[in-house]
Amino acid sequence: MRVIGLISGTSMDAVDVAVGDFSFDGTTIALRPIAHAEHPFPPELREPPTSAADLCVLDTRLGQVFAAAAREHEADLVASLGQTVHHWVEDGRCLGTLQVGAPAWIAEATGLPVVADFRVRDVAAGGHGAPLASTLDALWLAELAGSEPAGSEVGNAVALNIGGIANITKVSPEGVIAYDTGPGNALMDAAMTVLSNGLRTCDLNGEFAARGRVHEELLDRLLADPYYALPAPKSTGKEHFNRAYLDRMTEGLVIQAEDFLATLTELTARTIAAECDGLVIGSGGGMRNPVLVESLRAKVELRTSDELGLPGDAKEAYLTALLGFLTWHGLPGNVPSATGASGPRPLGSITPGREPLRLPEPVTTAVTGLKVIGGHRART
Repeated sequence: MRVIGLISGTSMDAVDVAVGDFSFDGTTIALRPIAHAEHPFPPELREPPTSAADLCVLDTRLGQVFAAAAREHEADLVASLGQTVHHWVEDGRCLGTLQVGAPAWIAEATGLPVVADFRVRDVAAGGHGAPLASTLDALWLAELAGSEPAGSEVGNAVALNIGGIANITKVSPEGVIAYDTGPGNALMDAAMTVLSNGLRTCDLNGEFAARGRVHEELLDRLLADPYYALPAPKSTGKEHFNRAYLDRMTEGLVIQAEDFLATLTELTARTIAAECDGLVIGSGGGMRNPVLVESLRAKVELRTSDELGLPGDAKEAYLTALLGFLTWHGLPGNVPSATGASGPRPLGSITPGREPLRLPEPVTTAVTGLKVIGGHRART
């Protein structure tokens, strides 16, 4: 079954699209990556909505953007994780989450059924609705460990994704644990946007950070954030790590722009490394920042997911496609030990395409692994 996965992450730098062929091989899912691409995020849609009217416009316009991206590919099903506009967490518990990008526009443009709104079912079951990357990571790491000699580095790996927020997944004989470690690119992006008066939304290639030095007092303030001491499962977002947060943290300090970016980059590296042991398999936009990668390599053993067959730039889009494939076959898409949900749940809601909705017979056997086969091609 060919599935298109769509996602716009917390960095809001692009809409990621991935196309994969999925099939069952016993209790393992086989994924053959077909293609992946990035579509620039419309700058006019980056501003957070401040009214119901703004939210309606954003939901519609993003649905149309996702539709245009999906329409370029042939498939049997579309899965859209959408764009998170609010993740409601209080006292360590997620009370609600909202993703926009109306799936009806995707269904109308492609004629295909669309699975969307994945997170909220997990939240309703007591979970955080995140990190859903744990679903792919747990299956993929289990398969990698099973194909390697006992005690190999892959068998003790941690999967890392660095988007606006960084998250990790750990698989051990005791089970799966996954959570957000803290900011990935979010604070760096916020700082760069302010410092450049909106002309730049990220520190491209770590250019500013490379010229700066870590400001130790600011780093100490940042590392004192109570989030880092919370037990897993836990999740966070730009509701916490944002421009206002930076304003509070820098109060009374005079810091050069380059030192500011160097410090925020080091914060991301340190808070990730503090949660990792063994081999770390990295993916996501943050892996394009050479200063961040260099700092991580000094602290952990780091490899890229590309080295192990899964395109790092498209990993979250392939995750989305996997979630859609699981829902289509009646299988749960969450990992309760990772999200905190009370149990496994099929995720998402299905919007019919042009034809009457015909679901296959539900799969009743639990899935135990994900193997990546074949090659892929990337387009820009």
